[in-house]
Amino acid sequence: QLQLVESGGGLVQPGGSLRLSCRASGFTLDYYTIGWFRQAPGKEREGVSCINRSTGTTYYTDSVKGRFTISRDNAKNTAYLQMNSLKPEDTAVYYCAALKGITTDCLNQRMYPYWGQGTQVTVSS
Repeated sequence: QLQLVESGGGLVQPGGSLRLSCRASGFTLDYYTIGWFRQAPGKEREGVSCINRSTGTTYYTDSVKGRFTISRDNAKNTAYLQMNSLKPEDTAVYYCAALKGITTDCLNQRMYPYWGQGTQVTVSS
């Protein structure tokens, strides 16, 4: 069964860092474009970052540019989201998602058929 499992969430103080991991099982990650999305209470789910298959081209929503970095390790079948300089507004459930192939619209959640269950990130003093 195709699965994505997120880990690495938790409670962190403003200015701190977290590294989220997304491990894929049942498929080979290097054939897939990977996206990270988040949903805060009372808000719609939004695209945070994505990395295209093959090209490795990355995209970020404006609010996280310069603070977050998406990457992938195909040998480990895992994608990552390094989050630095965290702010309270980053508090949300973070989801990873995957689609097979490449897209020019990889921050659009409707493009993704495969989703993890999410991991909670709370940024608070």
